[in-house]
Amino acid sequence: MRSLLKYLRNYRKESVIAPLFKLLEATFELFVPLVISRIIDVGIPSGDRPMIVRMGLVLIGLALVGMVAAITAQFFAAKAAVGFSTELREAVFSHIQTFDFTRIDKIGTSTLITRMTSDINQLQNGVNMVLRLFLRSPIVVFGAMIMAFTIDTKAALVFVVAIPVLSVIIYGIMLLTMPLYKRVQGNLDKVLGHTRENLTGVRVIRAFRLENKELKDFEFDNRILTKAQTHVARFSALTNPLTYVIVNGAIIALIYIGGVKVNVGDLTQGQVVAIVNYMSQILVELIKFADLIVLITKAIACGDRVASVLKTDNGSEAVKALDDKETSAITNGDYIVFDHASLKYEGAGDETLSDMNFTVKKGETIGIIGGTGSGKTSLVNMIPGFYPATDGKIYIDGKDAASYDGAELRSKVGVVPQKAVLFKGTIRSNLLWGNENATDEQLWNALNIAQATEVVKGKEGELDAVVEQGGKNFSGGQKQRLTIARALVKNPEILILDDSASALDYATDAALRKALAEIKDTTVFIVSQRASSIKNADKIIVLDDGRIAGIGTNEELLESCEVYQEIYYSQYEK
Repeated sequence: MRSLLKYLRNYRKESVIAPLFKLLEATFELFVPLVISRIIDVGIPSGDRPMIVRMGLVLIGLALVGMVAAITAQFFAAKAAVGFSTELREAVFSHIQTFDFTRIDKIGTSTLITRMTSDINQLQNGVNMVLRLFLRSPIVVFGAMIMAFTIDTKAALVFVVAIPVLSVIIYGIMLLTMPLYKRVQGNLDKVLGHTRENLTGVRVIRAFRLENKELKDFEFDNRILTKAQTHVARFSALTNPLTYVIVNGAIIALIYIGGVKVNVGDLTQGQVVAIVNYMSQILVELIKFADLIVLITKAIACGDRVASVLKTDNGSEAVKALDDKETSAITNGDYIVFDHASLKYEGAGDETLSDMNFTVKKGETIGIIGGTGSGKTSLVNMIPGFYPATDGKIYIDGKDAASYDGAELRSKVGVVPQKAVLFKGTIRSNLLWGNENATDEQLWNALNIAQATEVVKGKEGELDAVVEQGGKNFSGGQKQRLTIARALVKNPEILILDDSASALDYATDAALRKALAEIKDTTVFIVSQRASSIKNADKIIVLDDGRIAGIGTNEELLESCEVYQEIYYSQYEK
């Protein structure tokens, strides 16, 4: 939690001004009982109306000054809290962007969303309330006690007993609730994860008529969250009644002691009223402080969760620099080299990919084929460093892929994933993700290669045609062609098409492959289940259960690789 305080450094002025003005407000508030005591003891018995009016104006003046101080404090506290949460959210988002897929899989998407939204909002509220009340409440409590001692020492001893008892209660409840709030936020992660899965897979759920099952699963997770919230709320709810019991008991004691002293002439009625008012002030402030402690407890629990994300390394490990001669010997002039590389997902029992050993020359077209679950997507995800090799090495352009800066490596690579993703905006704004400085000529050239020209020309506004969220106003094939065009706008050195033509008809697929073959100096990886999509590739890699079953051209594999033969002849007659 302490590590997050650095995001307040740009708001030092606000973080100082807010508590100081709250301190000023509290100071003026402490004078109110004395003024009232003066009215009761002097003004009313003597019937001195001018004096009562003067004291009344003093009370109004104290109230106005206190109000201005409170508004000023709350303005600066809110400014500091919102600025703090803004900078923290930006830092968390930027850090998440550096994560490789392993880290994202480990933490979980729903958890990351919760920590960037709910958790940081709790921190914002915590900072705001701490700046407003953390200094004010103790000053009022101890200030009221000191002022009570100036009136009567014996009566003020009630304060000495009550305040430590209240402090123990508040601190004990804080110790009890802090771990419980962490558990509540963890259960919230599960509910949000379940909700996200349902929204993403709503069509599949309806297709298999599993609505009732999903409702039951959601209700189960929601009940656990509700029980956790209720459990912690029971402890938090004890704060106010216990505080009221002790403070009201103290007020009863003060009234009794004050009544006895008034009878013997040691105290005046006004002084008793002042002491009771001071105890009432303490009651109000301790109730506020108790609520503040609950809020701080939530904020600390959430802050620890946010800090854990920032402390998570991004997955890139330092790589020992290789001698130029050694690197040259390994790559042997090849553009991409898989040197016995393997991949094991974190938490998995076995390796997903084992002993990937092959080379690729610049400008070659590489086809990757294999059965479902054979590791095709995992293999191409290792090239841009989404999943780093857990064993062996990968060299790109004569350099160890693990030694690249993430942005530097991905600047060389254009990826078209299995699931075509378009973002809300326009066709132009989606294409410019590839290269924000691309000209219209470059955009149309990429669309032409991707066989998407007719798609764009068929829309009103053409490049400025509206794209709805998720590309809902485009068919599957249209989305695939536009995502291919987006990758081509980048003019990448390495283009990865991960089964990205599955929704295209055979004629469009053939035209796309022909256009891609004419691009010079771009190394293309085509992942496909269709033999027709990769049979003309310079080299075909056949995967079977995470291992290489064969490497070669279409003709070579038809003679030597049984796995490839099985796939090929299931789609073509012998």
